[in-house]
Parts: sequence; structure tokens; C-alpha cells
Amino acid sequence: MAVDLGEDPLALERQVCFALSVASRTVIGIYRPLLEPLGLTHPQYLVMLALWERSPRSVRDLCDALHAESATLSPMLKRLESIGYVTRARNRADERELSVELTESGAELRREALKIPYRVVEALGMQVAELQEVHAALTRVITAATGR
Repeated sequence: MAVDLGEDPLALERQVCFALSVASRTVIGIYRPLLEPLGLTHPQYLVMLALWERSPRSVRDLCDALHAESATLSPMLKRLESIGYVTRARNRADERELSVELTESGAELRREALKIPYRVVEALGMQVAELQEVHAALTRVITAATGR
């Protein structure tokens, strides 16, 4: 059965990938000035969010939570360690596993970060319910695309 994509299935404005790309760049742009005082980039902020949920975590667990590759995560973790927000250590039970843990400074940073979601909602000028709907739809897209 053929799927009807309308008059021109290659029209730029009809492409899901285009809308996702522009939305991603634009929303991350809103985060940049909010994260700058914390000394974090947006990808580092995502790592910190995962660690504020649970610390310590293995690098493998962080990769799974963030849908990231170890090669992508490693430089971020090194940088977060160099600015004093996390420590990395080999797991004593399994030397192959690297464990990442928040430092006291990294845990305290959460207090400042609590303001960020409210500022993002304000900057977007959308209702929280609308953003929750967008989040739910994007979560379905991620699940469909990754099978997870």
C-alpha cells in the first residue's frame, strides 16, 4: 500500500528531518546563554542531567541514557572532570568499567540549573502542555527510529 505524501514528497518544508534539524538548532540556541554562566555546553548539560538523576553511573549506562557513543561522551566527561563537576574512576569490581560520579560542586550546580527549564519555556512562549505534547511526539519518533 502506497503512502500519500501530498503533491511533492521532496518539498523541503514537508521533511521531518528538516523540521527536526531547525527545531533542534533553534532550541539549543536558547539554552546556550542560560548554560554559559554554569560553564556548560548543551551536550555537557545533558550529561549532568543524567548524573543528577543518578550518580554514580557507568560510562556505558550514560551512553545508553543519552543515546550517545562512548567516543562522543569521553571528551565531555574529561572536560566535566577538569572543571570539577565529576570524577571518573575504574570500577573495583570490574576494571573494564569506568564509573562517573558527581563531585560536591557538580551536585550543587543542580540548584542553579533548576532555573533553566522555566527560562526555556518562557523563551519559547509556549504552554507547558504544548511542550509536553511535542516531547511525547518526539519520544515516539525516537522509539520508531531506533527501535528502543
